[in-house]
Amino acid sequence: QVQLVESGGGLVQAGGSLRLSCAASGRFFNMYSVGWFRQVPGKEREFVVAINRVGSTRYADSVKGRFSISRDNAKNTVTLQMNSLKPGDTGIYYCAAKYVDWVSTPQATDYWGQGTQVTVSS
Repeated sequence: QVQLVESGGGLVQAGGSLRLSCAASGRFFNMYSVGWFRQVPGKEREFVVAINRVGSTRYADSVKGRFSISRDNAKNTVTLQMNSLKPGDTGIYYCAAKYVDWVSTPQATDYWGQGTQVTVSS
């Protein structure tokens, strides 16, 4: 069993930065890939970025070059650094974990956090 808790959301102007953190409790966190999804009202939850057990990463095209994900297995945390934010980045950001395999779709995820709101004003 893994529990995920996100933090770091907030309100920022376009062009600004935010750092989100995902803190995990439970055993064998290093065996999980971790990712971030975001969701706005009326739309499906969309993939943003993921990091696997050995630190390889995948990014949605819309955030490449602006977002960076990293993990610290000793501290059971994953960090999402978001730079050059745009109003289109607004949404609730959810941390997700999947045992062994890549986090890639909402349907194929084992655990979710409760979400943190990110609002980017123009």
